[in-house]
Amino acid sequence: MREQNITSQLEEYLVDTNIGHISISDFSLHSIGVILFRNNKDTIFLEFTKDVIPKVEIITLQKSLYEYLAQDKKTYGLDFDDLYQYKIAKQRDLKIVTMDKDFEKVKKEIEIIFL
Repeated sequence: MREQNITSQLEEYLVDTNIGHISISDFSLHSIGVILFRNNKDTIFLEFTKDVIPKVEIITLQKSLYEYLAQDKKTYGLDFDDLYQYKIAKQRDLKIVTMDKDFEKVKKEIEIIFL
């Protein structure tokens, strides 16, 4: 039941409220692909790419910001994947929409919307 509630919250936020104003990091897109392919769900990935990709901007971390990830790990105590998302959001002045409570560590730096 909780999973269904989270799915409907996410769908409302992404589709109903913010469609056309959504970005996804290349890291997130690749992670979705890795997980779906690993679980033999490549058809779902195909549907995802047809449905979602045309409606979002795919963004990547500027090359010059990679050198700061190690220092930011010491500062914020985040894993690489979370640091990557944080740095992109900071670089582009974006919000992060997440269920990951690790982002509590950077909520003073960027806007975090917890679902």
